[in-house]
Amino acid sequence: MYSSSLADAPPIREPRHTPVAHLIRGGVVEGVHYGSVVVLGPDGEVRHRIGDIEAAFYPRSALKPVQAVAMVRAGLPLDGELLSLTAASHSGEERHLAGTRRILEAAGLTEDHLRNVPDLPFDPVVRDTWVREGRPPSRLAQNCSGKHAAMLYTCVLNGWSLDDYLDPGHPLQQAVAEIVEDLTGQRIAQVTVDGCGAPLFSLSLHGLARATARLTTAAPGTPEARVADAMRAHAEMASGSGRDVAVMMRAVPGLLTKDGFEGVQAAALPDGRAVAVKIADGAGRARVPVAAAALARAGVDPSVLTEFAGEPLLGGGVPVGEVRPVRALAPLTEPACA
Repeated sequence: MYSSSLADAPPIREPRHTPVAHLIRGGVVEGVHYGSVVVLGPDGEVRHRIGDIEAAFYPRSALKPVQAVAMVRAGLPLDGELLSLTAASHSGEERHLAGTRRILEAAGLTEDHLRNVPDLPFDPVVRDTWVREGRPPSRLAQNCSGKHAAMLYTCVLNGWSLDDYLDPGHPLQQAVAEIVEDLTGQRIAQVTVDGCGAPLFSLSLHGLARATARLTTAAPGTPEARVADAMRAHAEMASGSGRDVAVMMRAVPGLLTKDGFEGVQAAALPDGRAVAVKIADGAGRARVPVAAAALARAGVDPSVLTEFAGEPLLGGGVPVGEVRPVRALAPLTEPACA
């Protein structure tokens, strides 16, 4: 049964996205990225919004920290780098594969028990090496394998069935759905299947920001704080070497951030300030600078965010432009401390 304190599910409609970034080439706007952005203050109130922050959307892997919280609440005993890997969209580096094997071994299981889709490593350099070595796609290399291994471990600990652990009606996925609603504060609008095969829950961008803030403001030792602490301390396990979200967590003290396919990113600071971004066309080249601009709008010192302004647009190998967030995302006042 739904809690009476939960808000209604967000409406399923075509999101009313607006321009959030311009592609500038030679001083001319060559392209426009549409999307939506929400900025929450320490009190949880909306301090700034662009586009449609209340329509139902799929947060994709940006919801993995919440899924990890659900597993910890269900008894998952992992901490540190393995808990970070539980919430990961990893690059397929050897440390990610080794960590996933460790989770499976702790559960008394093997790679054969995984039900995520076989894939090549996410990181282009790692993937190229993998291909040169003639290695086929594998479930272990797929970027969600840490989450899936942790799901299986959680099932073993609770005596739940393994073969159908991805079924939305499975006790594990019911427990995840309950925590998604608890932390977002709203009912789930729709359930479908994510790229890895796991259930994917539709909520609002506002709800995603709220849930991320719940992790960073939780009391020490709680499942929420354990997940946030693990991801911040082991950012490369939650992503990969040189990945923008890992670099951003190292650059901004106390920041927790997680990206997701189709241009999604959520981030929160220890005082509860939080942002969430959705780029309508799914472009990563817009996601990073827009997320950085949203954090600056939330009060993070822009000087620590300069490296996230986006990669330059090249013409003949020479920088001729950039992806630039719209003026509506410019900081209002002098930056607060990060």
